[in-house]
Amino acid sequence: MYIGIDLGGTNIAVGLVDDTPKVIAQASRPTLSTRPYEEIVKDMAELCEEVAIKGGCSMAEIQGIGIGSPGSVDSKAGVILYANNLGWSNIPLVEELKKYFPAIPIAVENDANAAAYGEYAVNGNGAESFVAITLGTGIGGGVVLNNQILRGCNGAGGELGHISMVFDGEPCTCGKVGCWEAYASVTALIRQTKAAIEANPDSLMATKAAEEGKVSGRTAFEAAKAGDAAAQKVVDAYLTYAAEGIVSIINIFQPEVLVIGGGISREGDYLLNPIKEYAKKYVYGAAFCRTELKIASLFNDAGIIGAALASVQ
Repeated sequence: MYIGIDLGGTNIAVGLVDDTPKVIAQASRPTLSTRPYEEIVKDMAELCEEVAIKGGCSMAEIQGIGIGSPGSVDSKAGVILYANNLGWSNIPLVEELKKYFPAIPIAVENDANAAAYGEYAVNGNGAESFVAITLGTGIGGGVVLNNQILRGCNGAGGELGHISMVFDGEPCTCGKVGCWEAYASVTALIRQTKAAIEANPDSLMATKAAEEGKVSGRTAFEAAKAGDAAAQKVVDAYLTYAAEGIVSIINIFQPEVLVIGGGISREGDYLLNPIKEYAKKYVYGAAFCRTELKIASLFNDAGIIGAALASVQ
């Protein structure tokens, strides 16, 4: 048995993971990130014990504990170098958690890398090269080569959302402009949908947004499926942005498998099939490219499973 911890700015989610790998027990608490990190780690330790009890085992049976954390992570040292949404800098996370579980191997990994490793374990089919993309508030990414997470020289490898998409384009939260994240994240989709609603106030998109009291990542997709021409333009443009970034990633890594996750991936084939068609047309060497594109399957469990398995990588 293993334990995976998905540490976020809002919640700490902890799961007991078996060898299949599957999450068999879960527990969570609010992060309350303004607290001292020692208090957050204490909650993490208590949640570890809670899921072990829920899963019918003792901490003595746990083979490893893995933490998926946002930000820049030094996995070898077990240190969070910088995590802006936690307000952390140079936090010795592994050392602190070791105070509670000195006999258990503990490791920390960037949360996007952990999620990628979780998807790899379940959907990679033993691939030597695997890429996971998460289309969410931002764009997360992770690369697994020969069963090893690609971390780069500073632990920040796999920041795929910050490849350049448009020269002198939309501002990105990273400080650059024109990043893929600024065009193909769900945040970008919401911005694009709002602009289209403003230009088309009589559209079904506008009606749906008014009914829901907000614009979400689903608004344009749902209206497009119902025949709204203005919404279809938004969806088509968004899918082109998403596909163009994926083509670039395939060109760089030529992975055997690339999975697309994040909330928008619940659109399934409505999202995936246009991206596949675009990739067939524009990937370098498309005639002999063998990258399998598919939708991620683990959703919120990906980070927990990947962190748990990375603890003994």
